[in-house]
Amino acid sequence: MLKTVEGVYKEGKVMLSEVPSGIVESPVIVTFLEAKSPEVTPKKMYFGMFADNNQSTEEDLKTVEFHGDIDDCLDWS
Repeated sequence: MLKTVEGVYKEGKVMLSEVPSGIVESPVIVTFLEAKSPEVTPKKMYFGMFADNNQSTEEDLKTVEFHGDIDDCLDWS
């Protein structure tokens, strides 16, 4: 009887995801599958996706205003 069990080969050892029932000792054939990297679906941004009823004020813009970086040795005056 053939039985299939998933597992992972890591650092010279095969670690099974479950213990096969009814098998004390048996010859095995290990097949290595191609490792797949997880598919990353691009997240699309669209105009207005962050919009709500709040509008930016002059005070908001002053809070985030860039005043130069002291550590870059550039003259920002």
